[in-house]
Formats: sequence, structure tokens, C-alpha cells
Amino acid sequence: MVGVTEDLIERALAEDVGGGDVTTLATVDEGARAQATITQKAPGVISGLAVAEAVFLRLDPDAVVERLGPEGEWREHGPVLRVTGSARALLTAERTALNFLGRLSGVATAAARVVRSLPPDAAKILDTRKTTPGMRLLEKQAVVDGGGVNHRVGLFDFILIKENHSASAGGVGEAVRRARAARPDLPLAVEVRDAAEIAEALEAGAPRLLLDNMSPDEVRAAVAQVGGRAELEVSGGVDSDTVLVYATISGVDYVSIGALTHSAPVLDLSLILETVQ
Repeated sequence: MVGVTEDLIERALAEDVGGGDVTTLATVDEGARAQATITQKAPGVISGLAVAEAVFLRLDPDAVVERLGPEGEWREHGPVLRVTGSARALLTAERTALNFLGRLSGVATAAARVVRSLPPDAAKILDTRKTTPGMRLLEKQAVVDGGGVNHRVGLFDFILIKENHSASAGGVGEAVRRARAARPDLPLAVEVRDAAEIAEALEAGAPRLLLDNMSPDEVRAAVAQVGGRAELEVSGGVDSDTVLVYATISGVDYVSIGALTHSAPVLDLSLILETVQ
């Protein structure tokens, strides 16, 4: 993940700085030093401090970084990070560092809002692959910081049979049998749409069923039919208005919500720079 993050930071800085920060180079003395303080201005959960720190250190390896607030904890507001170093470097790094930190903290906050709205015995809240290209590992860590649980990282570490896979294989049961035979070492889930597909999946030995775009009553019927023989995941169209209903249905193990990553608003942060001797 370190290599991925370093490459991401390089590309983000190249996108923003290009041939040079012309405003800072024109107005700030080369030897000037300053202290930058990032402050959380809205309720939420901070995530991504290591990435923000790495941005500043990429432009000033001698900068001194001090964390002023915790990651992974809900709080109302307050100072988050202080960096002391080259004034030019701090100003040039400001927007890239805030973009990363605001985005990741926004994802963590979105996850925390959902988790905090549920009772302790509710289903676990999962993320999805609907992430920002290049930032999946960071955004998935942000979901964890917010109290959620990671689903598969990508197409390589978890077999998730959707309706198009089943159709191509000749049915839900056949798709499950093929997948279990090909990769018995990997976890597996299969999407089911009705009672007949549930029966097929159970007969084929599927360990997890994905109940996609089902109403609460349909989910309850599926729970009764499965009778504990497989884990159950609810997915599709679940939002902050409906998650409580689905996540508290007895027998549902997981609820996946793509909006945790694809629609999370950025957490409001600010950076104030003060000159130092």
C-alpha cells in the first residue's frame, strides 16, 4: 500500500503543481518558515492523516509533523494536524493534502453516520467496489475508520456471482458449483432474486447469498427459507432512510452500501498558516 500511496501522491501533486506553484514562488521568500494547522470544522471522523502527512513531507522532507486529533473517532470539531517547515512547501502542498484528508474523512464520516444510527446487534455495514479510481485501499480504510466492514478489495480476492455470471453459466446452482470447483480457497457469495434461486444456491453449497434489490418483506421471506444455512447480505438501493429497516431484520448478516464511497460528502477542513522564525 505504501508504493500505491506514494505513486498516488506523486500524480496528485503533478496534477496540481505542474511546472511550479507560480503564486507561492512569486510571493514567499525561499527561506521562509511557517506552521500550518489543519482544523476540523464539522462533526465527523478523521481518516487519512498518514496520506496528508506524506504530501507535506514529499515537498519538505525535514518538516515536523504533529497529530493533534485522533483518527477513527467521532468528534464535533477541533485541530487535527500541525506541520512546521518550509513556508513554500506548506503552501504548495496545502490543497493536495486537504483534498486527500477531506475526501477520506468524508468517507469515514459517512460510514460512521450509518453505523451510529444502528443498534449494536444490527447487521454489519459493508462497502463496495464503487470507489474513486486509484484510491480504493485508502477509501476502504476510511470505511473501517468509520466503523464499517470491508467487502472484497477487487475482482481477485472474493468470488461474487452476479446474475450475468449465473446466466452465462446456465443458472445459479451451476455457477456456484463451477466457482467452488475452480477456486475452493476463496470466499464466495451469489446473487439470488427469488425463492427458486435461493433453493438452487443452497443446494449447490453457497456460503453467502446476496439479496439484491429486495423489499423488507422479501428479505424476511428469504431469511425464513434459508434458515441459517448461509450468510445473508442485503444490497441494492439501501440508503440512510432504509438501512435501519434492513440491518435490523433478524437473520441478515450484512448490508452493503455503495454510497459510503461513491456519494460521501467531503468533511469540512481548513488550513491556517502562521510564519515562524
